[in-house]
Amino acid sequence: MNRKIKKATTHVIQNEGLIFEKSSPGKKGYKLPELDVPEVNPSQVLGNAARADLGNMPEVSEIEIIRHFTRISTWNYGVDTGLYPLGSCTMKYNPRINEIVARLDGLANAHPYQPEKVSQGALLILQALRKALMEICGMEAITLQPAAGAHGELTGILLVRAYLQSQGNPRKKILIPDSAHGTNPATAAIAGYEVENLKSNAHGMVDIPSLEAQMNEDVAALMVTNPNTVGLFEQEIHKVAEIVHRKGGLVYMDGANMNALVGKVRPGDFGIDVMHLNLHKTFSTPHGGGGPGSGPVACKKIMEPFLPIPVVVTKKDGTLGFDYDRPQSIGRVRAFYGNFGMHVRALAYIMANGRDGLVQTTEDAVLNANYIRKKLDGVYELPYSTPSMHEVVFSDHKQTAKGIKTGDIAKRLIDYGFHPYTVSFPMIVHGALMIEPTESESLEEMDLFIDAMKNIAEECENTPEVVLSAPHTTRIGRLDETRAARQPILRWKPQAQSAKGD
Repeated sequence: MNRKIKKATTHVIQNEGLIFEKSSPGKKGYKLPELDVPEVNPSQVLGNAARADLGNMPEVSEIEIIRHFTRISTWNYGVDTGLYPLGSCTMKYNPRINEIVARLDGLANAHPYQPEKVSQGALLILQALRKALMEICGMEAITLQPAAGAHGELTGILLVRAYLQSQGNPRKKILIPDSAHGTNPATAAIAGYEVENLKSNAHGMVDIPSLEAQMNEDVAALMVTNPNTVGLFEQEIHKVAEIVHRKGGLVYMDGANMNALVGKVRPGDFGIDVMHLNLHKTFSTPHGGGGPGSGPVACKKIMEPFLPIPVVVTKKDGTLGFDYDRPQSIGRVRAFYGNFGMHVRALAYIMANGRDGLVQTTEDAVLNANYIRKKLDGVYELPYSTPSMHEVVFSDHKQTAKGIKTGDIAKRLIDYGFHPYTVSFPMIVHGALMIEPTESESLEEMDLFIDAMKNIAEECENTPEVVLSAPHTTRIGRLDETRAARQPILRWKPQAQSAKGD
């Protein structure tokens, strides 16, 4: 006898509610013994800071709260579960050895206020990482303080400003190519500079005639990303630097894409004066979740006096310590000495790989990107014929004839089990599909991704409605992104208040 089997979809594991929606008055996830000391009125201790009303807090049992957070944790997609092809973000695997080292008691529990004489191990880590990163970048000085890439950008431009002011040569503009990272213009503006856009040429690189026309004595620096956001190496970078230097300006490099250069070429050798690194992108420290990040800034000797304080130095007795007596310093940019745990992880990664391992990492990252490029070339439009580095950028031009855009393809990719690529960036490629596999991915994983992308391209041609209505396998279907952006609901409120429009 045939029976129609219903698929159970009503359980909360398929549609988890908010913790507030599980709340019932009187539920608790704990039980404490009776007080054996006199009860204290909080207002007597905290004064006006004491709160009599804690607001609408969720009341749930222990098993409810355990199941709630365990269930939603299984919904996460991360680099530990599969290919994370976000271009420009470099979502690479974080080796577990890094985590083990960072959790060593003497490092994880070291306090930044403890005396230097009992902090020699931690100081040695900072010094060793400084030396390694300076060698990798071809620079003569570095600060580890900045908390992330954009913070490093700001620190680097503040160094530029401080140096030029010390030369009696303050300037007012920053040139930024349209192929640079999106944070660059914001960084320049926050540092007090006017921003002037620099167009790319037909090959996706800095247009030399435009640079020569725009570079003058008002320009403090050029902020260039290399490889740029189209995944292309600036092949005339020496000429770019020469033009800027000839007019008395400096060259700042956004080092977010160093995963394509480490061990192969040093930015300091092709004319870069100051740059930042993203330890989470290139040196495998954790990425995402709001931090902690780390964005060290390396520079040439001319900017060394202006580095943030304190600076790690070797004292006369051979021990390590901090130098605060630096009158030209731009000051602190971060509490203490930066995110120390990230420094430990990055140094562990560098030492575990060694020079040969770092070179192979770079080669594998570039090889993987070009493998995907070759396999999908013709399936999706390739806007530039220039050789790719660590990432490849396609466009949705072939699919727009069916009314399908890059965002639709990305949503359909979710149904195939992959995190979407970077959508609609860089903006100089209309309808961009930006893919970066990093060195982490195996041939088998990339082939699965390539097959998925080919299948989606066929769907775009034959069954476009399937792509336009994706995703289909997720717990929540396609959202109204325009409404979500214009009318975000950022705070849960009880139903009774919501009904009143409060």
